[in-house]
Amino acid sequence: MTDIDAPMRYATPAADRTERDGSVSLVVLLALALAIAAVGLAMVSREMAEPFVLAILAGLAVVGVFCLFAGAVGILQFGGRYAKNDVTKAFVDNLPQGALIADSAGRVLYANEAYRDLLGLEPRATVPAPDRAFAGNPHLAEAIFRLSRAAQQGRSLREEFRLPPPGEGEEEAGLAPRWFRISVQPMPPDPRAGRKGALVVWQLDEITMDRAREEASFAKVQAAIAYLDSAPAGFFTADAGGTIEYLNATLAQWLGLDLSEVAGRALKLQELMSADSAALIAQAGRGQAQGTVRRFDIDLVKADGTSLPVRVLHRLPRAGASGALAHALVLSRGPGEAEEAGAAELRFARLFHSAPLAIATVDDQGLITATNAAFMRLFGAAADESRTVSLESLVEPDSHPALRRAIDAALAHQGLIEPVDIAFAGDRERSGRIYLSPIEQTGGDHEAAIAYAIDTTEQRALEMQIAQGQKMQAVGQLAGGIAHDFNNMLTAIIGFSDFLLMNHRPTDPAFQDIMNIKQNANRAAGLVRQLLAFSRQQTLRPQVLQLGDVLSELSILLSRLLGENIELRLDQAGDLWPIKADLHQFEQVIINLAVNARDAMTDGGKLTIRTANVSEAESRGLGHPELLPGEYVLIEVRDTGCGMTPEVMRKIFEPFFSTKEIGRGTGLGLSTVYGIVKQTGGYIFADSDAGNGTTMHVYLPRLVETAVEAEQPPIERRPEKPKDLTGRGTVLLVEDEDAVRSFAARALGQRGYNVLQATTGVEALEIFAGHQGEVDLVVSDVVMPEMDGPTLFEKLRRQRPDLKVIFISGYAEDAFRQHLAENEDFMFLQKPFDLKELAAAVKAALQG
Repeated sequence: MTDIDAPMRYATPAADRTERDGSVSLVVLLALALAIAAVGLAMVSREMAEPFVLAILAGLAVVGVFCLFAGAVGILQFGGRYAKNDVTKAFVDNLPQGALIADSAGRVLYANEAYRDLLGLEPRATVPAPDRAFAGNPHLAEAIFRLSRAAQQGRSLREEFRLPPPGEGEEEAGLAPRWFRISVQPMPPDPRAGRKGALVVWQLDEITMDRAREEASFAKVQAAIAYLDSAPAGFFTADAGGTIEYLNATLAQWLGLDLSEVAGRALKLQELMSADSAALIAQAGRGQAQGTVRRFDIDLVKADGTSLPVRVLHRLPRAGASGALAHALVLSRGPGEAEEAGAAELRFARLFHSAPLAIATVDDQGLITATNAAFMRLFGAAADESRTVSLESLVEPDSHPALRRAIDAALAHQGLIEPVDIAFAGDRERSGRIYLSPIEQTGGDHEAAIAYAIDTTEQRALEMQIAQGQKMQAVGQLAGGIAHDFNNMLTAIIGFSDFLLMNHRPTDPAFQDIMNIKQNANRAAGLVRQLLAFSRQQTLRPQVLQLGDVLSELSILLSRLLGENIELRLDQAGDLWPIKADLHQFEQVIINLAVNARDAMTDGGKLTIRTANVSEAESRGLGHPELLPGEYVLIEVRDTGCGMTPEVMRKIFEPFFSTKEIGRGTGLGLSTVYGIVKQTGGYIFADSDAGNGTTMHVYLPRLVETAVEAEQPPIERRPEKPKDLTGRGTVLLVEDEDAVRSFAARALGQRGYNVLQATTGVEALEIFAGHQGEVDLVVSDVVMPEMDGPTLFEKLRRQRPDLKVIFISGYAEDAFRQHLAENEDFMFLQKPFDLKELAAAVKAALQG
């Protein structure tokens, strides 16, 4: 009996056997015997042969009956023979692990020699399947049961288990346990190979040596952890999120932490040190080569809230340590462990000279005694250490009093000293800020204060841009509100002027006066439209434009506007990208820029309009921080006029600002251009020097056409034909301004409509309900008390989804469309409007 047979105690059923091949020689001998018997019986008489024949037949009958019973109980098996494959058999026989093939009933068909060796079987011993070989061992009962169920259900499964040595006390005597890995794999039927039934493949492998190596490696890791825990220095590792992954026992003892509690929660760096120290460690790895060691002298925070001065040796992990932030060794800086003064001075000097912030030391006379490289770069040759200079000499005289007061405060050892805003000497366009802090002087020291300086030129420029933008926005909101109120008044003036003109002939003395009233009202309406353009509250009708065609058509009008003494030149790119803008508003932009350039060239000159495509890479290098990177179409308008000073340049887009004589301009030309460009999604910048002309740069975003936009035909401008503006139907007019409502109701009533009037949205709902919804059209103002136009629109559409609506407003259509659902169908009429425009809009709405 082998060493594995005794503890396994597996049963050996009689039905389990390996396949044996039949013998051809036995068949031949049996056939010869039968032939000899037949010949012998033929040579004797019938009486003598008859008993032998009966005996032979009786024997054959007995053998036949026995075979039938043996086949029924399974002693004999009838089935096809499997085709032999010598290569496959040789492969399986040479496998290092044991392999066994059994049928679905558990009968063993084949087992290789490695399987026999692992079980310790004799050469002639019956080979059992693993589920039966190990079935008698209580240590393996659960694993063997799972494997057996998997074999029965046709599933794959693998189990590993530990087999204790046989007998009691043998493990202590030196006999180690053995480890095995058993797997079961189903083999489906294969009719092509003559195999109709499913088989099961068992594999058995001993992994005792592998487990021994794993246990040895684990023991080494445990020994390394034990060494780290008992090391005389602290150690921790942290991931990229600042979470402590490992903390040794020494550091935990220093901090008064319980390792068992720390292991159960995510400890953060900020819990062990200040936020600044944690940020310092987090920033240390940036820009450093992997594996670089950095030193920091910081204070850790103990569990009781007291501080622990330490030195942290920080090392950024090498490549492959994914997600790791730091491996840090912590050394105590308690009494007796401080570093030598010389090393500290060397490290301070390196820190001082490599700091990105401009730093200088100042003596009690205000003279600079030492500077770092950043200070030299900021102030240039004026801060050269080779000569004695004062801090005040580096700034403009206007900044001297405030800087002197800050130096005196530092000499007086004041703790909080206000920073000083300065202008650099010799360059007033550059600005900076200086911070001063006192130094505790000891014997022989001359330094009285440390000066920190930063360049705030870009910051100041950005602050001015933000302030200018906020001012423009505030003025735009004011202008938009004023324009709305003026539109209501102008609507009434223009409307009632139309009524008076209808009752007067051109030969009447009052006719011309009424025409003057209407014309001036229309001029006022034009100014209001310019205010709306500046405040970006005008109604735009954007369409796809090819700027080359638009400028070519506009050049004839520009030539007449500029006059004979100004030369107009168009310099257009051939492959110009399309844009999407309101055609009339874009023409207004070009005309306003051209007229402004004409007024700057009183003695004649040349006006050049250039177009070009600007790629995203080019837009990044233009030097305009507010210009978002992207693809743009540039329209450049350059003149040879008198130019502008920087003071004028800062105000050119403000409304009502003008450098022209009184009466020659409204000051709304460039502000209108600014509003149109901004509302279109573009940018405008001015570039000018006094006496060298001005260049206006307009950047409009490139249009990437969709399939629908590409198929749309260009919009053609054709003169409208006179129409019949009379009609029939019930119109509900909702307007809170009495004059506008009176004019509109009278105008529509004269055109044949039945007009219902309401002053608020609530009143309009009551009137609509009182007429049982028999209203053909609703004409409503947008801004009203109690209930605005969009809210009234939603309530009416719930009752009548097909109700036709016209909104009238002094604001832009986009200002209220965002408060409505998408694809809502309505018409919009901008205030101020005249009688004809109102009647045409109502008839168009009723006709669909």
